Amino acid sequence: MLKAAEQHQQTSFFGSDLIDQLDPKDPLLLLSDAIPWQEFEKAFIGEYTEGIGRPSIPIRVMVGLLMLKQLENLSDERVVLAWKQNPYYQAFCGIKNFQNQLPCHATELVHFRKRIGTKGVEKIFTMSVKLHEKKVEESIINVDTTVQEKAITYPTDGKLAIKIINRLNKLAKDNDIAQRRTFVKEVKSLRINLRFFRHVKKRAKAVKAIKRLRTIAGVLLRELERKLPQLIVDQQAKNFALYQKVLTQKKHDRDKVYSLHEPQAYCVAKGKDHKPYEYGAKASIVTTSTGNIIL
Repeated sequence: MLKAAEQHQQTSFFGSDLIDQLDPKDPLLLLSDAIPWQEFEKAFIGEYTEGIGRPSIPIRVMVGLLMLKQLENLSDERVVLAWKQNPYYQAFCGIKNFQNQLPCHATELVHFRKRIGTKGVEKIFTMSVKLHEKKVEESIINVDTTVQEKAITYPTDGKLAIKIINRLNKLAKDNDIAQRRTFVKEVKSLRINLRFFRHVKKRAKAVKAIKRLRTIAGVLLRELERKLPQLIVDQQAKNFALYQKVLTQKKHDRDKVYSLHEPQAYCVAKGKDHKPYEYGAKASIVTTSTGNIIL
């Protein structure tokens, strides 16, 4: 059930309203005055039912929390806690009197995003763009590119092979497949040998360990393809194809896989002394020349 926004026609009995105690020139308060909050309430009111269930959090509070979350780069949990501690956050969301309790549970933001859907989020974004409509209309823009690094560990053939082995063993265990061998103990000793890869006299030992790890991963992969039910094999077809590509790729191959959970990441040579290579995706950023607004 939708809870209407509170309308206060008179000041608080115990003193002035919250907005009167704050700096009116604060950027958040100036931004709050420029945002047409009523348009959000009209747009999202149809997503609520009338007269059924517990009264909801006012739409302005929920939209304000989503904006603050993006402005300050906070998680759902952090923005809710910061709202309780920061009176400017509360005034931004239309609260008249200071509240010493959380506005809602962090999961309420998840439910609200699902409620308004993609179109609702796009409406919030469109409204924020309209606030800077005049500044955006510039004839000169600045374009720059950078590497958006992925959250992956430094890629090596040994690491990828071990991850494939662990995934295949887990898949077999989850589906009650009796394996001939899991190679757990052997993989543990081979992992130790990988540390000699940069050692001049023991490099051959590390190279041999990598070859053996790839062999083990291939054995487990073929065994599961034989023993798993066809339905599971079809579901895991993309993963199996990815594993096969990782196990057969060479040093100078194109479109190499550097991470199992981020297979689209690629290597970018930046030429930096402290970090010659970065692994991720190339990102382009366009900003206005004077307003520094990201387009």
